[in-house]
Amino acid sequence: MKECTVRDHVIGAIILFGPPGAGKGTQAKVVAERYGIPQVSTGDILRDNVGRGTEPGVKAKQVMDRGELVSDELVCAMVADRLKAPDCQKGYILDGFPRTVAQAEWLDAHLAKQVFDNTRCCGAPIVVQLLVEYNNLLQRLTGRRSCPTCGRIYNVHFQSPRNAGVCDADGSQLVTRKDDREDVIAERLKAYDQQTLPLADYYRARGRLMQINGDLAPAKVTEGALAAIQHGHCV
Repeated sequence: MKECTVRDHVIGAIILFGPPGAGKGTQAKVVAERYGIPQVSTGDILRDNVGRGTEPGVKAKQVMDRGELVSDELVCAMVADRLKAPDCQKGYILDGFPRTVAQAEWLDAHLAKQVFDNTRCCGAPIVVQLLVEYNNLLQRLTGRRSCPTCGRIYNVHFQSPRNAGVCDADGSQLVTRKDDREDVIAERLKAYDQQTLPLADYYRARGRLMQINGDLAPAKVTEGALAAIQHGHCV
């Protein structure tokens, strides 16, 4: 008889959210590998639709070229299309979506319709919030350096390269992303507080919110996230 593993289970929708620098991308990759489900990133979806020239992608590119934010209507349309893919059949982890309460309300309605239509077995999402102290966020973001050649990420405070400013793998000069400048970081954190943080109250009121201490070492954060997902401990 075949041994059943966590990768054989229907997981459903997992939402992972937290401020910039909280480690969402890192943890999403680990959770996705653990359960054998895709990491669904709105950034990846947007780039894919723009690259393929889909109708929502063309409209989104026009909006971005004007320096404006892509509307919820366009973002949700692209997310809905992505979630129809076969690899999402037993579940997925959402990274960067929903960003607002309006998007969360749309997602609840979308998942409820899938269950009603018997097209997916997802139901209500599992929601995990990463909590990180403000000064720790600043160190993570301002200290981040990346290799423009291989994409490897370093941090001058926590994970510095062997030689300052140079990639260990290929010797390229490391760069600081525009988004990691202090003035830009302040605006990103302000936008998170105004737009995304209210998701905590939204999901807490529905008994779905699980909070993880994101200040811990990455392995400990992973341990907590997996335990929350597995056991469904709510706050």
